[in-house]
Amino acid sequence: MTSSQPKLDPFTNLDALRLDQDYLATAGVKKLLTTIPVRKPRPQDFVRTHPDHRMNVALIELRDDRETYLVTPQMVVELPGEYFPATLFLTISRQDVLSLWPVRMPGPDGKHLEWHRSALEAAELAQTKWIKIRANLPVSAYDIFEAENVNIPEPQWPALPLDEVLRIAFRDRLIDSIDHAVVKRLRGQI
Repeated sequence: MTSSQPKLDPFTNLDALRLDQDYLATAGVKKLLTTIPVRKPRPQDFVRTHPDHRMNVALIELRDDRETYLVTPQMVVELPGEYFPATLFLTISRQDVLSLWPVRMPGPDGKHLEWHRSALEAAELAQTKWIKIRANLPVSAYDIFEAENVNIPEPQWPALPLDEVLRIAFRDRLIDSIDHAVVKRLRGQI
């Protein structure tokens, strides 16, 4: 059967060509969470912190590699002076990007640098308000800014337990053995 009708011009109905706002939503497909960065919020990002998902841990930051490693309590005694104690806060941005925000805890002398104290204040405030932080070098602390839009919706946290969040974030960066490559590197063995 041949059609003698002229082909319709698709450009006469622009609404039929317009991409829907939820073009990324695909029926029957579930986005998998495979990466959770460990970092403080970027200066442009308004974030919230989860009211329950926080944990005190030991971390090693390799600045040249831009990587942060989780250190098991058993390995802390093997790495004096190499790790820092921190509270990890599960954080979500306005763009629904999850991260773990490491906020340094006071040192052994109990002193809390203003950078760390102001970061802790911001992380705790972010449990109930959308905030962003910016470094203020003259005062050696973070300035905290609250979003002016009071109608920003509450964050949609994924239904993940904290252990799964840590497993994703530190899947290749857990120091749990004296034979770990980072331990050998810090000791000058490799």
